[in-house]
Amino acid sequence: MTYFGFLLIFLALPLVFFLAVTFIDGWRGKTAPGFLNGRAEWMAIGLLVLLAVLYTTPWDNYLVATRVWYYNPELISGIVLGWVPVEEYIFFILETILTGLWWWFLVRRIRLNDKFKPGKNIRFVSTAILGAVWLWLASLLISGWKPAAYLSMIIVWALPPIMLQLAFGADILWHHRKLIALVILPVFVYISAADSIAISSGTWTINPVQSLDFFIGPLPVEEAVFFLSTVMIIAFSLTLSLARFSQVRWRDMADRLQVDCGDERGLP
Repeated sequence: MTYFGFLLIFLALPLVFFLAVTFIDGWRGKTAPGFLNGRAEWMAIGLLVLLAVLYTTPWDNYLVATRVWYYNPELISGIVLGWVPVEEYIFFILETILTGLWWWFLVRRIRLNDKFKPGKNIRFVSTAILGAVWLWLASLLISGWKPAAYLSMIIVWALPPIMLQLAFGADILWHHRKLIALVILPVFVYISAADSIAISSGTWTINPVQSLDFFIGPLPVEEAVFFLSTVMIIAFSLTLSLARFSQVRWRDMADRLQVDCGDERGLP
């Protein structure tokens, strides 16, 4: 299977379907109570696409340059930017948009609880736990233990944005846990299954020397962790950027910052 064939079948076609559903929902006036709607949703997805490209590009190039994973040159277009084929860039752009449209589809249909209780403890504890995991995997990466190379690179790359999200709004994410679960699990299973097909057909290959050689069916565990992480980042980002509870928190933070700056300057 060519890389473009993979993108067309597993990402572009479902994306077109959900894009059509999104426009139909808009035409019918469907909204998402408790979230910003309309242009804000498009802007959030567009910003996520930009961040995905900026944040993933150097990391992905490093993986290919160090042969953590590699692609079959006969199954790509031949257009390579850095060390990575152009199809790879299109992959994480399409994954971001598809996950965003799935989030949008669900948030318009799920009945949400409007009784929110802020909680600092869950924000602190969840961030601290992931911070400890990050330090452990970072130490494995620094140690140079080859079998843990790919997994540790994924965790070291993925956890910083997730920790920032939890530090800001783990309580908001927990409040919307039903939405979060329904966004993450189907997309994670779907993309992981598609990835298994691509690996089985030789479209790309995970270097067994730099992986744990542990599989979930035909899928290397590192790939499962990667897709779970990326879908989590997208789902968390959209929820936190568009939830009205987040808007209140942002305003409170801005007000406190303004007051602190005024105090430092001796202003009333």
